[in-house]
Amino acid sequence: MTRFLAEVPALQPLKLVAGLELRGAHHDIQLYRVELPGPKVTKAIASDAKVTLSIPRPRFNELATKGHISDWREEFEHGSAQATGIDQVLKLIVNVVEKQEERSRTRKAKRG
Repeated sequence: MTRFLAEVPALQPLKLVAGLELRGAHHDIQLYRVELPGPKVTKAIASDAKVTLSIPRPRFNELATKGHISDWREEFEHGSAQATGIDQVLKLIVNVVEKQEERSRTRKAKRG
């Protein structure tokens, strides 16, 4: 989560509680509550969450240590990661991430 926020700094000050469901083998699910700004992560049910992210635990671990914005986008596009919750909040996050990707592409084009 910290790595993702570093790549999308505009999300860092966002006041938001999110639920994180890490799916394991044999229908095992670990639930976490993620509070921004921070992030402050606790192993708990996020009953006050505005959005919930569900992703296989092994893939989350990989993305958390090595992933970039494009890797997260790919997980959502292929359906292994899902986000549910308040539509306006989800749209806001998508818009901020897309603008960050656009800025990153522009910087790379200017350097190249």
